[in-house]
Amino acid sequence: MNTTKEKLYRTVDDLRETILAINDFIHDNPELGNEEFQAVELLTHTLANHGFQVETGLAGLETAFSAIYQNKQGGPVIGLLCEYDALEGLGHGCGHNLQAASITGAAIALARNLGDLPATIAVYGTPAEETTSGKLPMIKAGVFDQLDVALMMHGGDRTTVDGKSLAMNMVEFVFEGKAAHAAVAPEKGISALDGVLMMFNAIEYLREHVRTDVRIHGVITDGGVVPNIVPDRAAAQFYIRAADRPYLDTVVERVYNAARGAALATGTQLSINELKTCENKINVETLNKLMLENAREAGIQEISPPRTSTGSTDFANVTYRIPGACLRVQFVPFGTSSHSKEWVAAGVSDEGHAAVLLAAKSLAGVGYDLIVDPSVLSEIKEDFRKAKEALFVS
Repeated sequence: MNTTKEKLYRTVDDLRETILAINDFIHDNPELGNEEFQAVELLTHTLANHGFQVETGLAGLETAFSAIYQNKQGGPVIGLLCEYDALEGLGHGCGHNLQAASITGAAIALARNLGDLPATIAVYGTPAEETTSGKLPMIKAGVFDQLDVALMMHGGDRTTVDGKSLAMNMVEFVFEGKAAHAAVAPEKGISALDGVLMMFNAIEYLREHVRTDVRIHGVITDGGVVPNIVPDRAAAQFYIRAADRPYLDTVVERVYNAARGAALATGTQLSINELKTCENKINVETLNKLMLENAREAGIQEISPPRTSTGSTDFANVTYRIPGACLRVQFVPFGTSSHSKEWVAAGVSDEGHAAVLLAAKSLAGVGYDLIVDPSVLSEIKEDFRKAKEALFVS
């Protein structure tokens, strides 16, 4: 191991109290998406105290921020992205407290050990990953455009990198009908709920004729008011997912046609409202390899293959624009599901604290490698170009 890597690790150890205080405070004070004011205040105050230039309110989001440390002119711009929102009714069941703390620690450690190397360390606070996906408006506003690479950390039941994620469309279907007395004059009513139920049935028939990676799951968000009134409004919300965006687009259109057919059959009026879209992650193997090499150097012994089953993330949209990777660091027993009480409890455990510090060391090491050896970053960018190109080859 080179001397600078050892210094990086010692810096993280020296910052242990500060880093773990961030982790524990965010864990113990869970805030929902777009309401993470205490978390943002703590993170930005800490980074500002270590020489980072802070800007808040990015892309019109009150709890989005940047913290930039520039070391001389030129050099690569290393992006470190963190989340800090909690789950409603549960708390930090996705471990975003670990993420915010480790990213902060990695950024400060890297900034302190750049020496004469020209580089920019850019920390971005990205709110509401669990709900409205703050990265999406931030991408639209060009917040990440200057980055050469984007790095993230996430807690997990194993240490690995994300091999993939599912592209996803989150869609609301609203059916409008005509109210009437359900017993006295049902013939005068048009049931919006019938439209929703028929759409659900049509989607069930669709499932047989799509690829096995497709996931279509929904709930009725409005089914009417009382049983003796024909519902004049009903609505459902669906997540439609697939392994890649080009194929998902074809599935989404088929789901839309199922809804349109249900509206036609029931005489209702249909509105389709696309609430958000997440892309599938574009994988850059050279960057993933670098992440795992640094995890081993930092002291993580057990490395697992990427997960075969995964969900969707707005970080994938970032990886459509620049090379990006997320290191998952184990802090719960293998097989423990996220979004659970077990994850909440482990967030301030000894295992959780160890994961935060190991992740900070690992990501600081990745950033250092990218800064000190331009050829590594060039190879990653070329692999990214090829991977993105291959995705859209028919």
